Amino acid sequence: MYRVNVGCGMEPIKGWKNFDNSFSLRLSHNLWISRLLAMFKVFSKPQLDYINFAYSNFIEYADVTKKIPLPDGSVEVLYSSHMFEHLDQKSAVVFLGEVKRILIPGGILRLSVPCLKKLIELYAENGDADRFIESSLLCIPHPKSFFEKIKFLLIGCRHHQWMYDGESLKKLLQSVGFRNATVQNPGVSFITQLGALNLQDKENTSVYVEGVR
Repeated sequence: MYRVNVGCGMEPIKGWKNFDNSFSLRLSHNLWISRLLAMFKVFSKPQLDYINFAYSNFIEYADVTKKIPLPDGSVEVLYSSHMFEHLDQKSAVVFLGEVKRILIPGGILRLSVPCLKKLIELYAENGDADRFIESSLLCIPHPKSFFEKIKFLLIGCRHHQWMYDGESLKKLLQSVGFRNATVQNPGVSFITQLGALNLQDKENTSVYVEGVR
C-alpha cells in the first residue's frame, strides 16, 4: 500500500512515492542532454540542480492530468502541496478522478494550495495592487527573445490556472464524490502515522483541505 506525494518539486517525502511533471524531471535520466541545453541557456542552474536532485532522490515523472501510474485501490494517502492551482478546472476534475481511482475506500486526499482569501486580506491591509497581482501568479510575461521562446515551448510556464479558498476547494471535492471534505487548520489532519509529512507547509499563505474516498 502506497503513500503518494504529487507535485513534490524539491520536497519529496521520505518513504513515500514522489511524483512531479517537470520537463526537467523527464531529463533526469538523460543528464548529457540537460547539460547541453544548459550550455545554450535553455536551462538555468537551478533547473540543472533540480535534474540532479530528482535523479538522486528517485522522483518519478507523472502527468496527473492524464494518469497517475499506479493500480486501482493501491494508495492509502495522497498529498499534494501547491500543485493543484496549476491545473485548469477541467484538468483538476480529471486529476481528482485519478485520485479516487487509486485510493482505497477510506483513503485520504490532502491538498495544500495558496489561499485566495489570505491573498485578498493581505491586499486589503497594504493596498498594493501590483504586489497582489504578482503574488497571485495569474499573469506571466510573454517570452520575447529567441531562447526565451524555445524555453517556453520546451518547459512551458508555471503560472496559476485557478485559485481557491477553503470553501471553494471543499465544494469541489464534494462535487466529485469525496466524503467528509474538511478545511483543516495547520497541523491538523485525518492522516495518522504522519512520518515525514509536514502538516504546516507554507502555513502563512496556504489553505488545507482533506477528503475521504
